[in-house]
Amino acid sequence: MKIRGVYKQPILLEEVVQPSLANFSWTQLGRDHWSRTKLPDGQSAIAFDRTVAVFPHHAGDFVIEPFTHKLTVNDVGERRVVEVRSKPIPFPVAAWTAPGGGPDVKEPWWLPAGDVAVTDSWSPDPETVKLGETTRRIVTLEVQGMVAEGLPPRPVMRTRGILTFAGPVTRETLLTPSGPVARATYQWDVKPGVPEVIPLDAIAIPWFDTNTRTMREAEIPARQIGGGLPDREGDRAPPPIPSPVVAAAAALAAFGLGLALIGYGTGRPRLRLSAATRRALNRAARAGDPAEFRAALETARREAPALARIWQAQPELAAPLAALDRAVFGTAGAAAPDLPALARALSRPEFSATTPGPDRLAPLDGPAT
Repeated sequence: MKIRGVYKQPILLEEVVQPSLANFSWTQLGRDHWSRTKLPDGQSAIAFDRTVAVFPHHAGDFVIEPFTHKLTVNDVGERRVVEVRSKPIPFPVAAWTAPGGGPDVKEPWWLPAGDVAVTDSWSPDPETVKLGETTRRIVTLEVQGMVAEGLPPRPVMRTRGILTFAGPVTRETLLTPSGPVARATYQWDVKPGVPEVIPLDAIAIPWFDTNTRTMREAEIPARQIGGGLPDREGDRAPPPIPSPVVAAAAALAAFGLGLALIGYGTGRPRLRLSAATRRALNRAARAGDPAEFRAALETARREAPALARIWQAQPELAAPLAALDRAVFGTAGAAAPDLPALARALSRPEFSATTPGPDRLAPLDGPAT
């Protein structure tokens, strides 16, 4: 709902009295906005704007009761209190008529949205994890047309043979020109308890597409724990013993290479996204899905903030990244950049601008002391 008032008289004090909205959940999207405007007759005026998102609790014929704007105005040198009321608005909410699902079933799952994107990242890759080691899984759910309070709880990730430790859930609402975008990040630490390969099933997230008026499913993809680096007899066989001449030549080559690196090394670490994040970017690029690509990019920025700063400083990357944001969050019809080319550019290694000192710590280690 957009509440707008246009006033010609100077306003000294103001207060908006909002109705109870008893049959709705609601949230204000951003702060109240005041601006200068022109009336049809050319006179100057002051405009007030407020945007509120409402979500009905159940079906029925409702009414949005009037909003009241209490104003203290300057009327020819005198202070006068004026109340401006909006008109009541009929608000019918239809009942769910499909054969299954919907908000009124027992144990409902109701996520109405314009689009839903799921990003799944692991560190390290789960297929490389051995018995007793730990990998961290981060799943990001991004929903267009919803606020953070309406997102589902953390999905249940449980299977035989693993120990899972659930981390914190973060939720935020992003305000865009096309409406709110809700984002939730779920986190688990996963440790295999058996040496065998452990399959993790996909997790389906049903949601209602408000564009096509149909139920759809987003999916947290299936993965496996272990099995990516199997032990083979050939891997354990000792390497053949080289002849003395070959060994001497190899040693001389290694010595020369060491001198070259000492003389010409940059001294700067090389930064690159993890294989899982690069795969997510390439998958979204092949699908031609800017929203999925933007969600994978957000994961990449959290995973490697130093890389994100390098990207933003490069004009050949900053321009397509800005075009991607306009395509996902801007007005309808904004052209998306060349996603495959952007994925290739973001996947290449970059050199850090600074040389890490001996007391430099990872972000999760806290401040150095």
